[in-house]
Order: sequence, then C-alpha cells, then structure tokens
Amino acid sequence: MCKMASRNMWWCLHDRSFRVFCLLVILCVCNVTGQVRYSVPEETSKGFVIGNIAEDLGIDLKRLRGGRARIVAGDNSPYVELNTDKGTLAVSERIDRELLCKQISPCSFTLEMILENPIELYEVTIEILDINDHSPSFTKQEINIEISENAIQGARFILDSAYDPDVGVNTIQSYTLKPTDNFVLKHDVHSGDNTNIEMMLQIPLDREKKENFSLILTAIDGGNPPKSGVMKINIVVLDINDNAPVFAKKRYKASVPENAPKGTFIVKVSASDADKGVHGDVMYALRHGAESTSGLFKIGERSGDIVLSGDVDYETSRKYELKIEAKDHGGLTDSCVVVIEVSDVNDNFPVISLTSFSNSVPEDAPVGTTVGVINVKDLDSGVNGQVSCSIDKNIPFVIKSSLRNYYTLLTDESLDREINPEFNVTITATDDGSPPLSTTKTIHLRVNDVNDNTPMFEEATYTAAVFENNSPGVSLYSVSATDADCCQNSHVSYILEETQINGALASSLVSINAETGVIYAVRSFDYEQLRTFKISVRGQDGGSPPLSGNATVQIMIQDQNDNAPQVLYPVQTGGSAVAEIVPRSADIGYLVTKIVAVDVDSGQNAWLSYKLQKPADRPLFEVGAQNGEIRTVRQVTDKDAVKQKLTVVVEDNGQPSRSAIVNVNVAVTDSFPEVLSEFTVFTQNHDYNDNLTFYLVLALAVVSFLFISCLVAIISVKIYRWRQSRMFYQSSLPVIPYYPPQYGDTAGTGTLQRVYNYEVCMTTDSRKSDLKCMRPGSQSIISLDTGRTLTLPLPPRDKAIFDTDDNQTLEEQAL
Repeated sequence: MCKMASRNMWWCLHDRSFRVFCLLVILCVCNVTGQVRYSVPEETSKGFVIGNIAEDLGIDLKRLRGGRARIVAGDNSPYVELNTDKGTLAVSERIDRELLCKQISPCSFTLEMILENPIELYEVTIEILDINDHSPSFTKQEINIEISENAIQGARFILDSAYDPDVGVNTIQSYTLKPTDNFVLKHDVHSGDNTNIEMMLQIPLDREKKENFSLILTAIDGGNPPKSGVMKINIVVLDINDNAPVFAKKRYKASVPENAPKGTFIVKVSASDADKGVHGDVMYALRHGAESTSGLFKIGERSGDIVLSGDVDYETSRKYELKIEAKDHGGLTDSCVVVIEVSDVNDNFPVISLTSFSNSVPEDAPVGTTVGVINVKDLDSGVNGQVSCSIDKNIPFVIKSSLRNYYTLLTDESLDREINPEFNVTITATDDGSPPLSTTKTIHLRVNDVNDNTPMFEEATYTAAVFENNSPGVSLYSVSATDADCCQNSHVSYILEETQINGALASSLVSINAETGVIYAVRSFDYEQLRTFKISVRGQDGGSPPLSGNATVQIMIQDQNDNAPQVLYPVQTGGSAVAEIVPRSADIGYLVTKIVAVDVDSGQNAWLSYKLQKPADRPLFEVGAQNGEIRTVRQVTDKDAVKQKLTVVVEDNGQPSRSAIVNVNVAVTDSFPEVLSEFTVFTQNHDYNDNLTFYLVLALAVVSFLFISCLVAIISVKIYRWRQSRMFYQSSLPVIPYYPPQYGDTAGTGTLQRVYNYEVCMTTDSRKSDLKCMRPGSQSIISLDTGRTLTLPLPPRDKAIFDTDDNQTLEEQAL
C-alpha cells in the first residue's frame, strides 16, 4: 500500500515544506488498514492517473474484475474513475479545489471502492492540492478614508484585506503600500488565519499642507510566479477627532442552528468612543473578508446587533468568522472578530441507493440468495447521521447489515411464481435524530418462472360419441389442459399415446391436433365391429425438461341403421323352397310356421316387424307383426288353392327403415299325393340333373382313380341307405315317428305344439356372415318308391320339402 501515488506528486518537489508534508501523508496512508490516500493537484487534465489502487491495496486484477469493482458513494465520485483492466484511478473531470472546498485546507474527499462476491469495502481519500490559479482581489477597487489632522503618530487605520481563493503558500503572503511618506503598513495576524491589514500613521498629517492622499495597497501571494491585486486608497484629512472607538472584546463567539430562519439574532457587539457629540457616535459595519460570509449576516449600523440574513447549512460550512468595524464620525476605527459556529440539526433525510440489484430472481432460488446491495447515507452528523434500514414484513425477503452503511437484501423463504409472480419491496431508512427522519424506496422484483408444474387436464376421463359410418377426418372431441407456469413452460402440446385397440394401433383410428387438442377420426367406424375404445392423450409442456399429464378419452360409437334384417328361417335358396303343409281341417289360428329373422344393428334399429306383402281379398293366412308367426285366419275352403306362396316383408325400426323379403310356400291338403301331383315336373327335372351329375362323376373318374374310388364308395353308401329305407316303409310294422336328436317337446307350451330347434352356423363377423347351414329340429320324411307308392310317416304339422324343379323326385330329396 505504501506504493501509493506519492510518486505522482511531482509538485511536492518545488518546496521543502511540501516535501515534508507529502512524506507525512504517505506515512499516514500506510498505517491505515483497508484505506488508501492519494494526492492530486487541482485543474489536472482528464485522464491523469492518480495511482494504481490495485497494487497499492494488494488486490489482484482478476479479483478486481471478477468482483465488479466500482467507485460508489459520495457526491465527488464523478471526479475520478476506476480502470478495472489496469487497476488504476484516473481523473474523469476537472477538479476545482476552490469550488470543492473553498477555504478549507487541507482539501480532500473520500470515496469508497466496493467489491462483490464477497463484498469488500475500501476507503479512498483523494487530497486536492492547491495551485496558484487565482490572483488576490479586493472587495472594492477604491476606498475613501477620512483622517483627522490631529491624528497622532502611530494611529492605525483598518483596511479591507484582499481575498485569494488559493490556500497555503499560494494564498496572500504579503501586502505593500506605496507611497510610504506618511503611512506604513502593519499586519496583525489573528487565529483562524484572518489577517487585519492596518495602515499606521508614522508622520502626523497637516491638512493645510496637504488635504488629500492617494495610496496603492498591493496584495501578493506566494505562488511561483507570484500574483498580486491592488486597491486604491483615497485619504481625506479631517479636522479634530482625536479618540477612536474601542471594542469591549476583540473576539466574540456565538452559535446558530442550521435551520434558523432569516432575521434570527446571533450576537451583539459594542464599541465605545471617548469623544463627545458627533465625534462620539459609533457606527458598525461588516468587513467581508471572504466570499463564504457574503450576504449571510447583517449588523445593525447603530445597534451592533448581528442577525442572520441567509441560510446556513452545517453540511456546507460549520463555522463563520466575521470582521466587525466600529467607526466614528472622525474616521477613527476599531475592529473585532466574531466567530459564529453552526450547530447541526437533523434536517437531512437518509439517501437510499442501489449499489447492486437484480430486478428478477428465479422461483427456485435457495433461501439466502442475494437480491441486491443497498447503500444508505445521511449527511447529518452524530446521532442525526446514524441510519437503520428495514423492509416490509409479510414478504419472503429480509434485509441484513453487511458493512458500514451497506445492507444486503436476501430471500428469506422459498418463492412460488404461481402464487406471487412479483413483489414491491419497500425499503425504509430511518436516522436516529429527534425527531427521526426517514426515506422510503420501493423496488419492483419479478419472480422468474421455473417449469415446476405439470399440465392438468380438466377431467381425468372424457367421453365422446360418434355415429358409425363417419367421414374420415371428422372431429370427435376436444381436450384441454392447463399449465400453471408461464410463457414457454405453460405451452401445452397434445400427443396421442400409442396403444393397441383390437390389434390395431390407436393412431390408425384417431389423430390429435398437437396445438388445439382436437381429436379427429382417421377412418370410418363400424358399430358392428367396434363399439367403444379408449385412447390416452398426453399433455406435454414446453419446459426443459418437459413435464406432462395424461387423460383418457373413451370413444363411444353409436349405431346407425346400416344393416337390413337377415332371415334365418325359412332358408331361401336359389333352387328350392320350403313348403309348409296345412291340413284342410286346420282351425282358425293354426300355426303354419314362424319367420325367424335377425338384425345385427342394435336398439330400435334391430326391432323387427313382420307383414304380408299384397295380401289377397280373403286372406287365409296372417303373420304376427312382432313374432313373425304365420297363422290361419279362417277355415280352409275348397276354393283355396293347394299351393300358395306367401311373401313376408321383415322390416326394422330404423330411420330410414330397412327390410328383407322372404317367400313361404304353403301346401293346403289332406293327402300327400295331391302334393306330388303339384310337383311332378319338378321330379322329372331332378332325375335329369342326377343323371348329368353321374356322367360328370364318371368323366372325373377317368382322370383320377382315387376320386372314382371315393365316389363309388359314396354311391354304395347311398344305395344301401335307400334299400334300408324301402324295406322299412314296406314292412307291416307300426309307424313310429322319427324325431331328430335336437327335437324337443314343450308339452304344449308356447305358440307351437313342438319347439323347433335350429342350428345356425355363422362366421365370427356377424355383420358379414352368410348362412352356412340350417335345419329344423324336426323333419318330415317322405319316401317314394319306384311304383309311385307314397309312404308318409309324418308327425302332425311337420314339414315337407319341395323343390321348384319338377325333374327332381321327392324320393331323391328325402335321400
């Protein structure tokens, strides 16, 4: 630290006493820990290097830059600037010592250099050395003095001293008076460096010889080269006044508070004159020897009362010295000094400044994070200048004292932007004066968002409905998720989770708009294949790393009437039809058969109704609208045809409705030969077809022996069964009805005397299934021998199988 800027004080070499003073300054600085003192002459040009503060304080340049070193505090900080790259202090603005300190000597100001992480404070004192840049000057360029002719030898006359803003050796060092025929100059130096300039009469005056004198008073300073100022003294010789006023005291002391109003009485001075009459009247006047007292005080010309005429400020000047002159009408004078001390009053509010402050803090900042460094100062002195600092309660921040006049604002609790996104922190600085003065400063602090909230859907499970056969791309539903974070962290994107739905990926069924959350159908749905399915939607925010939430959407496919009824019984084939036999003796309500139909749709779309298409004028049959049962509505007459064809329309209840048509052949007869006569042609055609088949089989046998063998075996089996049946029917054994294994007797319950069990074979896809095979649980067996003898072992109300082809025989049908 001893390597301070003393090497820069080249001006100290001009005078021996200055070199001693500079040495003392350097020794003082080296003994102060954490402090450094520099000297710089006033009027130094901008950029002048005062000293290497980093080297003098032993601070590394990396620490200087990393700690964000800077000069803070003080109204004089603009005069110097810190170069953190070189660690030097330089002059940043012209310094006028007289403007800065006036007559105070030595003149210096203190700055503070602060470092962060950790906070370190260094005091830097800059002493401004005076240069001889002002010439002495008198308040008046010319004065008039009246002197009685009987003034005794050695009489003294007070003169206005000159004023030189410079200090030390550069201020006024001597006065000269010319000519010196009658007067010589005397210097009377009092405490406080206030010099009384007195002109002493050394040779008595004689008005009759010379009535007027003109003298030149010259003030010379100690600069190199010296500068001077002059004042002309006009002396008028008066007659007879041989006593001068005399002050009761040569030095008066008084005090005044800095907030005293104008007109406040300060002190009274008094001088007496032994003369009588007009020559004994004393008048008082202020001699303004310095600029600082000009206009601040007034004195009563007759009373000698000194009153305040301006505003005094303790922080600007703490003491004033006034020169008071008492003068009689004969021109004789006396003088005294009045020292007025200004007492401090708590009239300055604390000043709050932010040395370091970040207007935002992340919400995940740990407790104890530094938000800002605050500097608080009060220009008052003593207890009036002692300041304490506080902030509002009920906020997650705390203020702590770190260094002298410095406070640190820290986080005291965990922050949550979603609860409080910003804070207004009011800092209150209060001094210890009476009454105390306080200053408040509000800073706005924003809490930065951190991605700590997951997107939340309005519901955990959504339900959407869509009619089947929809158009691909139709909107099914819209989901929405919100994120309590802000900005990019709250931007939610919607993603469809890939899951298996009936062996297919969810993306093959639906898609979702990543921005809006609208779910679209990728393809058309079929209620009969897929009635409902669930998808999982993930809402993902735009944070880093991203957070996500899930919701389930259940898609319900609603049925439409897109399937017509399917008739299960009676079976409709291209070459044959089932014929129902009705005896002519059948009663009204006789059950002929039952139409069995299904509709793969659901709900009312599957409700079926039955009706006859184009019924006759006097219909013999009717069909049940709900159950599909065909019954007789009247007695059979001879006029009724043996063979009747009924067309039944099966219609569902959809909008619009769909229908199917089934044809039912009914044979009205009491004997089976009647039936045969109606279908003779059918039998003949059937024989022709069998012969043709036989020839085709023989042709195929030539190609493959194995196939012929199989065919021969099949024919042999058929012939064997045919012979067995003929032997059974021609025997004299009683006829025993034959019921298939799946035939069940309901003991007369229900609408049918016997229950018909149907075997239905379908594919797994019910919507597209075709009827593979169907047979009633009870069959009518018709046997016809070659001699056209009909054996009919049929149970009542059983069925007979007819074919519309007349070439096919009933016997072959039975086989």
